Amino acid sequence: MSILYVTKETLDQMKAELQHMKAVERPAASKAIAEAREKGDLKENAEYDAAKEAQGILEAKISRMETELVNARIVDTATIDTSKVSILTKVTITNRATQKSVTYQIVSEKEADLKQQKISVTSPIGKGLLGKKVGDEAEIQAPNGKLIFTIDHISV
Repeated sequence: MSILYVTKETLDQMKAELQHMKAVERPAASKAIAEAREKGDLKENAEYDAAKEAQGILEAKISRMETELVNARIVDTATIDTSKVSILTKVTITNRATQKSVTYQIVSEKEADLKQQKISVTSPIGKGLLGKKVGDEAEIQAPNGKLIFTIDHISV
């Protein structure tokens, strides 16, 4: 897995979520399995099968979260270079075809939220904007065709 660049707040949220899964959800899953086991023959016990499957999904989530935390690196916004587009910068771009401008913040996959104008560094637009400077053009191959953006402004 690659390095996951996150803010301190996101790292704290991830740690809290992992702690909740281990301290609350894991015991609840074990209890559900125990209760289903008490109901008799395990071969014909759909409740037991469902509880075991839910436990497997939870354990996979815990494992994935632990790996993400090991690979997480905090990015301090005070040290970000705004001369070019990088993770955690806010970039205002203009679509050359429509002349519409929009401002996005480039964030990790974990923090991406289009409703909050936060796009993933691994998305087609995020990848296409990385390293660009004000005045540069970015050609981005999107699912609906090629988009050309002009970089108008970069900030934190």
